[in-house]
Amino acid sequence: MLRSKAITQGIQRSPNRAMLRAVGFEDADFEKPIIGIANGFSTITPCNVGLNELALKAEKATKLAGAMPQMFGTITVSDGISMGTEGMKYSLVSREVIADAIETACNGQSMDGVIAIGGCDKNMPGAIIAMARMNIPAIFIYGGTIKPGRLDGKDLTVVSAFEAVGQLTSGKIDEKRLIEVEKNAIPGAGSCGGMFTANTMSAAIETLGLSLPYSSTMAAEDEEKSINASRSAEILVKAISNDIRPLDLLTKESFENAISVVMAVGGSTNAVLHLLAIARTADIDLSIDDFEKIRQKVPVICDLKPSGKYVTVDLHKAGGIPQVMKILLEAGLLNSNCRNIEGKAITEILKDVPSKPQSNQDVIRPINNPIYTKGHLAILKGNLAPEGSVAKISGIKKAVLTGPAKVFESEEDCLKAILNNEIKEGDVVVVRYEGPVGGPGMREMLAPTSAIVGQGLGDKVALITDGRFSGGTYGLVVGHVSPEAAVGGAIALIKPGDSITVDASKKLIQLNISEKELKERHLKWEKPKPRYKSGILGKYARLVSSSSKGALTDRI
Repeated sequence: MLRSKAITQGIQRSPNRAMLRAVGFEDADFEKPIIGIANGFSTITPCNVGLNELALKAEKATKLAGAMPQMFGTITVSDGISMGTEGMKYSLVSREVIADAIETACNGQSMDGVIAIGGCDKNMPGAIIAMARMNIPAIFIYGGTIKPGRLDGKDLTVVSAFEAVGQLTSGKIDEKRLIEVEKNAIPGAGSCGGMFTANTMSAAIETLGLSLPYSSTMAAEDEEKSINASRSAEILVKAISNDIRPLDLLTKESFENAISVVMAVGGSTNAVLHLLAIARTADIDLSIDDFEKIRQKVPVICDLKPSGKYVTVDLHKAGGIPQVMKILLEAGLLNSNCRNIEGKAITEILKDVPSKPQSNQDVIRPINNPIYTKGHLAILKGNLAPEGSVAKISGIKKAVLTGPAKVFESEEDCLKAILNNEIKEGDVVVVRYEGPVGGPGMREMLAPTSAIVGQGLGDKVALITDGRFSGGTYGLVVGHVSPEAAVGGAIALIKPGDSITVDASKKLIQLNISEKELKERHLKWEKPKPRYKSGILGKYARLVSSSSKGALTDRI
């Protein structure tokens, strides 16, 4: 019989049991392992609106498998709703809050395992960070992707609505068309439908082995997602019996596999930040440079939005992440000795998956006919980013741009200039003081980048920032510039009109002034007063580490 941690720790004395009897425990239940169900249900966002149903399925399956579930809630912030507002400063912060909440509830109640159920972008890395901290048997259930919206026979996603704003301001569409896009872009429950941050992280988590095969690309509203929730609970109870823990699965090799899959599917820049954070929490020696090493070897083989044609439900129909992994494995681009929460090695998980993609689809390409021969997430360094920066170079026609700087001290100022048609071909748009400390919270820049694309300037200007980009962003954009402006990074020293070079082919981001001039500017630089001195944003700004190290708050 499985034994409860609470019993082995000797804390289930009569008063403890009395509390548990009040929530439904009977005599025999005190011998069973207690499993926390971290439920990210919320009506704030379509990503999380369907999670309670999955939590109830998991709860029932947990009991049937011989364990005792204890459900508790976690928070979420809808990036799509907060995008372009002060509210977006809370988005990355919520990752830490979610991790703290899950750790607190599970360790505070001596739980033997945890099922985390999430949908929106930060639910996923927040849950995995907590799992790595606690190292109790754990599994993640993804709420599922949204199905695409449709308008005039074409698929729409949330990014379509942001791009339509830029199209409106440049005169390409009228307001009636904008409202039509708005009404049709998001048809129901689920996380944003392209290979944006949520679907990128769900793919990475499946590859890491902390969720079940095929689960990362299922649609939120399909029956198989409910079945997956029940089966995940059953598998976790077995993992407790077999003592399979997160740190058994989170190895350097499994992180390399996750990075390879992210490159192959054309995933979000945020994967760099989140995988670094999870690895650092798990004490895995992973650096930002590892992403560049893997990028050089792994091609992009999936034609997915935002820069491609298809959405994640199309990827699922084409074979999902197991098909992508099998192609990479056959090409020698995956470590084969990694396991998942079922205790199965990758070779066993993928043994029945075809070695080549189905011939009746073009969502997943053969390895010898990729979309791009190298990965799309380039790590750029130079005098503007000695610790590194992340460029998403998929879908761009021109990988090199040298131009004059248009400098903005916030996202709002930048967006206003774009919508006023002040950004011209050849400009290098700089948005600074939006990093982890300076923002604080490292806001995503989907509104400015989408407006640029909507105006037809997507491959004609560059945008660099110490903030982040949405998974829906594409074009010549460089984020996570580190060190950030608020701690005296070189991005703080740029003057309007300065020549800047962004060269993805040479992995270079450079302010074209002399080293002497750069040092003189730094001596004159004055650290700005923090934008928030109290509350969670003030606390976050005091604690958070560099984005090059994952922007964690519990490790320097």
